[in-house]
Amino acid sequence: MTKITFIGAGSLGFTGELVRDILTFPLLEDATISLMDIHPERLEWAKRGVEKLIEAGKRPAKVEATLDRAEALKGADVVLTTILAGSTEVWRHDIEIPKKYGVDINVGDTRGPSGIFRFLRTINPMMDIVRDMEKYCPNAVLLNYTNPMAMLVSAIQKQSFITTTGLCHSVQGTAMMLAEWIGAKYEDIDYVCAGINHQAWYLEYKWNGVDAYPLIHKAISERAEIYTAEPVRNEMYLAIGKYVTESSGHNSEYNPWFRKRPDLIEKYCTHGTNWNPGEYAYILKEYQHNEATWKDQVKERLAQPLTEQDLQREHEYAAYIINALRGGEMFKFNGNVRNTHLITNLPEDACVEVPVVVDRAGFHPIHVGALPAECALLTQLSSGIEELAIQGSLTGDPTAIYRAICHDPLTSAVLSLAEIRQMTNELFAQHKDYLPQFKHHVV
Repeated sequence: MTKITFIGAGSLGFTGELVRDILTFPLLEDATISLMDIHPERLEWAKRGVEKLIEAGKRPAKVEATLDRAEALKGADVVLTTILAGSTEVWRHDIEIPKKYGVDINVGDTRGPSGIFRFLRTINPMMDIVRDMEKYCPNAVLLNYTNPMAMLVSAIQKQSFITTTGLCHSVQGTAMMLAEWIGAKYEDIDYVCAGINHQAWYLEYKWNGVDAYPLIHKAISERAEIYTAEPVRNEMYLAIGKYVTESSGHNSEYNPWFRKRPDLIEKYCTHGTNWNPGEYAYILKEYQHNEATWKDQVKERLAQPLTEQDLQREHEYAAYIINALRGGEMFKFNGNVRNTHLITNLPEDACVEVPVVVDRAGFHPIHVGALPAECALLTQLSSGIEELAIQGSLTGDPTAIYRAICHDPLTSAVLSLAEIRQMTNELFAQHKDYLPQFKHHVV
């Protein structure tokens, strides 16, 4: 019997979707699902949701819920983390303080000043989880969904023997989107995608074995509804020649081209038709809305009967990975792993997102080689900044954090070095109670 532990299980919809997918595998249908969260009410609702799934699918699985992390981790085979360090009232400052200085941020959970400070607050509770894993389930595999993905996974890999990888939706989500644009079935598509989380590139994208990039180019260039779906990413493709993962809104934060002036934000980050074109503080506003309405949403969801369709497996990586680790069919996915010469022109030992094959023996990352120079330039900068921020956290050196933010493409396109220093100091001052690794908070 497999024990699968969710830390941050109060992420209600996501937990339910993952459990649904897990229980569709015969090897896992009798699993023990252990739910842990620090929020008792959210935990109780999550437990009810999982119980409903088990009952509707007539699975022999068991579910347990606890506020005690050690209890949840004891004997676990796989641990999934979906935590948020600090409430909305804490991390809103990651968005609002840079905005005061002119740095306009859409999501702020991955890189840049907001992503870096989110990492600095999150790495301590993540390492607490990892230390407990070393004690209570040292052979378990950690599947991390918490952002900022690359920085957290890289920092964990530098400090622990626990096997871990980071998972994200962007690679398969974008691959499906491109297939739809060219009129292909997703199952007929093969691709090679590599880089870092939220900034990986489709080095190959083939439809029935034939290069599909000419069709992608034609769709973007000739169909207005395609271009306007993802203005930022489509402009990046037209300039760079390879398509990048993650939404236009996110990507507008990771480069110097689209968010440095109000007119550019209006042109590229406001009118896209996909889910996240780039509105200021998009996710912050979503969280604030959900905090006011989540109880009603959960009650409504639990009151609705589950249909046969509601029990069908979807495309989330974690369930396939767990099945493979427990002896089921091997699975290939894009995972976040240590760069052991996998991408030769990104920093060694940094966290990279590459194709990975998983089976009962574990994870087997695939060597990619060098990214094309036109892709590597931006990705090298982002990866180097992340590694500098990690070193700053490990050494407790606030100056390293300042220097990392100095090199951030969006921040440096907007602010002077003196202004970046002032902004960084204000962020440190705001969050100092959550940053015990730093002896002082002035750069």
